[in-house]
Amino acid sequence: MWPFIKKEFYHIFRDYRSMVILFGIPIVQVLLFGFAITTDLNDVKIAILDQSKDVVTRELTQKITSSNYFLLVENLESESQIEAAFEKGDIRQVIVFEADFARKLEKEGTASVQFILDASEPNTANILNAYASGIINSYSLEKMKSLNALPAAINIKTRMMFNPGLRSVFMFVPGVITVLLMLVSAMMTSISITRERELGTMEALLVSPVKPLQIIIGKVSPYVLLSFINLIVILLLARFVFGMPIQGNIPLLLVESILFIIMALALGIFISTVSKTQQQAMLLSMFALMLPTILLSGFIFPIENMPVVLQWVSHVMPSKWFIIIIKDIMLKGVGIAYFWKETLIIFFMTLFFIGMSVKKFKLRLE
Repeated sequence: MWPFIKKEFYHIFRDYRSMVILFGIPIVQVLLFGFAITTDLNDVKIAILDQSKDVVTRELTQKITSSNYFLLVENLESESQIEAAFEKGDIRQVIVFEADFARKLEKEGTASVQFILDASEPNTANILNAYASGIINSYSLEKMKSLNALPAAINIKTRMMFNPGLRSVFMFVPGVITVLLMLVSAMMTSISITRERELGTMEALLVSPVKPLQIIIGKVSPYVLLSFINLIVILLLARFVFGMPIQGNIPLLLVESILFIIMALALGIFISTVSKTQQQAMLLSMFALMLPTILLSGFIFPIENMPVVLQWVSHVMPSKWFIIIIKDIMLKGVGIAYFWKETLIIFFMTLFFIGMSVKKFKLRLE
């Protein structure tokens, strides 16, 4: 029995891929879940439209920006700039102080402030609304004393943009589309190629006159069609079952989705080139794609609240950029002028994975 146990240990230690999976996955999972999963919000980018510009509104602005919850990145001049500020994708909340704010508070005992929030992520919008409301109410209770025997009150009005009903499905559907397209596309191609290698048919292809790029295109093409059909089914379910709106251009949404599908398929082929077996390909696909796609893409948890290192890591996650694109099209109804950078990033990622896959195939040929 003892020689058999030693043989098994040697067999395990000899396979470095198995060692990485055995010890690497638990460590990475603990770190990801420990640092990435948080509902706290810090330094959320906001804009302020101060139509009064008096002492009280300046004090309120100072109190809001000094709370560490909010980061003021833009001062708006008119209400017409509000929608454009949200469409850029950086600002989560706009705070609007009405005209003659201090005078109304002093003479009438009441003044109004409006919170306009990006509700494409309902949970984040609710948290931001609660934070800002708490700051305003705290200021009202601490600083504003009764004038003319009337209590000074600041009325807070809230407006949710892009998802007025705060339906959580509006947040989950874009993320689910991204996760499914990424996992299904990458996993299908990685397993199919490693299966051919195990059966010995891949070697026959590699010694044939067909070039590596042609092999890759031939392997990817059927899965592009199958993944596209998957996409159509998901979009139909989202629209007619869950009532998910598609505010933007549908052909543009389909083109962006096809680009993402091709990128995911190319990534799957790359995974297959570094995997010896179907099991390794499946584990690598799950480990390298599933958890990072869910945790580091902004699908559920805000990226800006994560440690800086994880924010850097999120930049290399294709799913992060596609979620931004699909939310901009489906919920905000904007065009490519607002997400051309994200499109270029996915395009160059596609070229990178195709190039690496071709290189790996050439190495195997040599």
